[in-house]
Amino acid sequence: MSGPNVVIIYTDDLGWGDLGCYGSMDVETPHLDALAERGVRFTQWYSNSPVCSPSRASLLTGLHPAHAGVESILGVARTVTGLPDQPTLASRLGELGYETAIFGKWHLGVEPGSAPHRRGFGRHFGFRAGCVDYYSHIMYWGHRHPLHDLWEDDTEVWRNGEYLTDVITDEAVGFLEAVRDPFFCYVSYNAPHYPMHAPADAMARFAHLPWERQVMAAMISRVDDGVGRIVKALRRTGRLDDTIIVFSSDNGPSAEERNWLGGEEIAYPGGSAGGLRGHKGSLFEGGIRVPGIWSWPGGLPQGVVCDEPAIMMDVLPTVLAAAGHPVDDADGVDLGPLLRDGRAGERTLCWAYESQLAVRRGRWKLVIDPSERLGTPSVPGRLVFDLETDPAEREDRSDDQPELLAELLAAAEAWSADLDRWRTRAAAPTG
Repeated sequence: MSGPNVVIIYTDDLGWGDLGCYGSMDVETPHLDALAERGVRFTQWYSNSPVCSPSRASLLTGLHPAHAGVESILGVARTVTGLPDQPTLASRLGELGYETAIFGKWHLGVEPGSAPHRRGFGRHFGFRAGCVDYYSHIMYWGHRHPLHDLWEDDTEVWRNGEYLTDVITDEAVGFLEAVRDPFFCYVSYNAPHYPMHAPADAMARFAHLPWERQVMAAMISRVDDGVGRIVKALRRTGRLDDTIIVFSSDNGPSAEERNWLGGEEIAYPGGSAGGLRGHKGSLFEGGIRVPGIWSWPGGLPQGVVCDEPAIMMDVLPTVLAAAGHPVDDADGVDLGPLLRDGRAGERTLCWAYESQLAVRRGRWKLVIDPSERLGTPSVPGRLVFDLETDPAEREDRSDDQPELLAELLAAAEAWSADLDRWRTRAAAPTG
C-alpha cells in the first residue's frame, strides 16, 4: 500500500491574524476555517525564518536555513545560486514513487540549474524569483529592466492579464484531477505578497474596509477560494480522506513600503499579526509565528486546536514518517505523536536572521538584538519574555529571571557557534 497523498499550500507574507479561524474580524476564509475543522490547527506554529527564501528552504529540506545553505547574514544572502543540490521532500517522495509538482512561487534560485524540476519536482509551473506583478507576471522591483518570470519547467509561458492566484489554482487543480496516486502537490501562492493586486469581484466583497485592509482581504479571500477548489478536486476524485494537507505561510505580515513597489516610503499596515509584536524580518513573534493547519481525515483527529510549539522544518520528517519512511537526518522532528494524540516533549527552538538571534524553551523566549520589521535596524539588547502570559512580548523579564537568562544565553551561544561551524564548512574549498 502506498503512503498518503500530500498537498502543501504555502502563502506569502500571510500574518498569524489574517484568517477567520485565527480570529480575523475582517477577512472571511470559510474554506480554510473548514480545513481547520477537519484537522489540527496550531496556535504556536513557527516559520524557521522571518523572510521568504530561508523559510522555504527549511520546509523542503527539514533543516535549519543555515544547514540548508540558504540564509541571510547582515543583509547579504549567503546562497546566491539557489538551494544547494541536496535531498528535498520532493526528491525523497519521488524515490518512493510519488508524482511531484510545484505550482507558484519558487524563490530558491532563478537560474535554470536551480529550478524546481532539478530539486526533485517532476513539474513546475510558476515563477522563480521573489515576486511578480499579478497580471503581467513581470518582476519590476529591484531590477533596472522589467523581467518576465513565468515558466513551465524551462519554457517561458505567457498568460498576460490572468490573475496569478487563480492561474496557480487552475494549474494545481488540473494536476490533481489527472495525476495518479501517490502524489505530492506543492501549491505556493505568492499572495498576499506585494504588489497589492486583487480582482474587482474580490475587492467588492470587502468594500466596507479601508483600502489597505480591503485589498489585503481580497487577496487572501482569493487564496481561500483556491483552497476550496483544491479540496473540492480531492473530494471529487475520492482522495480527500487519504491526503495530508498542510497549510501555512512563509513568514509574518510585511510592513514594507510595498503598495506600489517603492512608491511611498511608509510602513504598509495591511497584514495582521493578530496582536503579536513584530512583522516580516523580525524574530519577535509577529515575524515568525504563522498559521499552521494539518488535515488528514483518514489519519488524524478532527477539530483539534494544538497549543504546542512546532516549526516548518518538522514538515519533512512528519510527512516521510506518514509515508512509512522515517528519516534521521533532519533538524525537524516527526509531529505524528503530537498530531494524533497531543504527546509532545519540551523542545528548544532557535532562530537566526541577520544580526538577530532567538531561542524558545517551553514558555520562555530570548530575543537578542531584535528588529521590529524588515528594513529597520536591530536594537542591541537581550530580552526575555514569558509567552504563556505575554505572547505580545511587551514585558522584558530578563532582570527578574537572571538564572533563566543565563541558561537561554548559553543555548543561544551554542546555537551561534554551531552556525559558525556550518558556515565555515560551507565556505571551505573542495577538491
